[in-house]
Parts: sequence; structure tokens; C-alpha cells
Amino acid sequence: MGQFLFKPASKPILSSTESALPRPALVQTESFRASRPNIVGPDTPEDPYPIELKGIVQHGFGRGSKDLGCPTANLPDEAITHMASIAKPGVYYGYAHLSLTNGQLSELRHEDLVVLPMVMSLGWNPFYKNERMTAEIHIMHEFKSDFYGYNMNALVLGYIRPELDYTSREALVDDIETDKRVALNSLARPGYEKYASDSFFSS
Repeated sequence: MGQFLFKPASKPILSSTESALPRPALVQTESFRASRPNIVGPDTPEDPYPIELKGIVQHGFGRGSKDLGCPTANLPDEAITHMASIAKPGVYYGYAHLSLTNGQLSELRHEDLVVLPMVMSLGWNPFYKNERMTAEIHIMHEFKSDFYGYNMNALVLGYIRPELDYTSREALVDDIETDKRVALNSLARPGYEKYASDSFFSS
């Protein structure tokens, strides 16, 4: 198995989406995976959650589907400034909702335009050596077409794990699949399910 580099979780990130971070410490992947829980967070979201994100879906690096089998939606930098000022880099879970922009003709189905569970990476994606912070959201739903240019409202409800740097793509994909399972398990609690009908998604 590969190894990953662990970013210290104690210090929050400043509001800038660009930063030169020190190299984090090396940790064995095997020990991390063995200790991963199936559910994370308290039974109801606690401060600073929920965190609201809103923006038009942008073209990203184009590697989520091709390299990782996990298509992601990117929000513009200004959409993540607030979260970046109060949250550390890592993987988060919550709900997301897509809607049409003014005058836009929809290529999506009705079932694509409901509130859906999501998992999100906030950070620099060190495996790919990004030079700027991004928020990449994976909506856990089978879409038949892309949704670039759609409005996205995302409600972040909890934290799964720190951002990691991997020595193999296989180790990264394994952790992404675990992230999805942990997110769905964590959202299945009544204290989280109620947020799927939050008024934020109709704003």
C-alpha cells in the first residue's frame, strides 16, 4: 500500500485561496485506514456548521472522472472564501442542490435537480500539487450529462478527515470510496437528514 502525507489539523486556514504550505509529516496509510470510523461527527451539526456555499459550477482540472472515477464540481474562488477562513483543508460532507441560471435550458432530469448528498474536498490536493485552494464537490448521484454553468447551493454539515498526500493513485481512490461511505452513513442520522429540506436550497 502507499503512504500519505498528513496536514496538521490544529491550525485553521486563512481567507486567501492561495498559500505556500510547509510539507506535512509522513504517516503510514495502513494505520490510518485501520482506524477510520464508519460515522463521523456528533448526532447533530455543531458550530461552525452548517456552512453555506453558493456559486456557478466551473470547469475544473478534468481529472475527477478520468483519473479517479469520481466526477467533481468546482465552485469559483469567491464562493469558498468564507469557509477557507474558518475551516482547515480536508474532506467534508453535506448536501448540494443544482438549479438553472437565468434563461438556461436544462439538460438534466428532474431527479438531478433535487437536494442530494455530497462529499467535498477543500484544499490544495497535494497528490496533484495544486498551487491554489479549491473546493471540489462530488454529488453522490448518477448524472447523465455535465452541469457546468448551473447554480449550485451546498450546505457543509461536517468534517470527515484531513487532506492527505498519497504515493499511489490506488490509495487515493480507496480513501475516496471510504469517504463516500462515511458521508452517507453520517448523513443518515435524523439530525442531518432534516437539512435536505433547508430553506437555503430554495434561495
